Amino acid sequence: MKIGVNILNFGPGADPGALRNAALTVEGLGFDLLMVSDHIAITPDVAERYPAPFYEPFTTLSWLAGLTSRIRLGTTVLIAPYRHPLLTARMAANLGQLSGGRFVLGVGVGWARQEFAALGIPFEQRGRLTDDHLRAVRAAWKDTADHGDLRIPVWVGGNSDAGLRRAVRFGDAWHPLRPTLPWLRGAAGRMAAYADAQGLPVPALAPRIALKVTAAPVEGPQRLAGEGTIDQIMDDLEQLRLLGAESVVLDHYGGDPDETRRPQAGQQALATVAARLGLAETGKDSGTESS
Repeated sequence: MKIGVNILNFGPGADPGALRNAALTVEGLGFDLLMVSDHIAITPDVAERYPAPFYEPFTTLSWLAGLTSRIRLGTTVLIAPYRHPLLTARMAANLGQLSGGRFVLGVGVGWARQEFAALGIPFEQRGRLTDDHLRAVRAAWKDTADHGDLRIPVWVGGNSDAGLRRAVRFGDAWHPLRPTLPWLRGAAGRMAAYADAQGLPVPALAPRIALKVTAAPVEGPQRLAGEGTIDQIMDDLEQLRLLGAESVVLDHYGGDPDETRRPQAGQQALATVAARLGLAETGKDSGTESS
């Protein structure tokens, strides 16, 4: 099982130096993947949680590809309706080529109603638009010879049943965001049943979970996977491995934009997890087996 990190490409503490440091820190700790988020128009509903500056993901990851050598790079998640699918297909293919095949395209439908309005995109149609987008991206990759034999994994985000069905139809992996373990077990079963009913393969599991290390155990049914003592977090990762997760992305952002000014706490949490997993020793072949 591969372990990745969602780094913060937004907020008052975000600048080129912070992004460079975050990427090199995550790669140096031995993680397999770094991912960034996506917003284009920082409308009030977006700014409340993800304020400017907000670094555009393709631009940012292209730059970080040149600063890193091993770690994979991805989006968690690119909001599909915000871009023309042929533009997404070309940028993703080019980034895959320029990074030496290290790019993962995570895609979602989006949630910020005001941002959709600012971009002139009908919010109520975002599910259909995302389906059309993914269909067109895959067709473009199939029909266009200039991306060679490069294969870009597509992770489909979304915690709704519509998201599960979308992952089955279009995804190499399902990428649910910040779930609880009981919910994830139930949703994984529903996804498998849907895939079986449609005669389609079950996509891989690649969740993005919280990362919040606490001194005392966190209890209760609403505890997010990745939240609690380091022993709880290690057990969560083991439970995800047993559930069949091929990749897990750690998200240490707690929702307060001021956290972006203080990256040390998140980096310390990542270092604690990396040390328990032995990632620096096992490098790109790291996983929970090493714990």
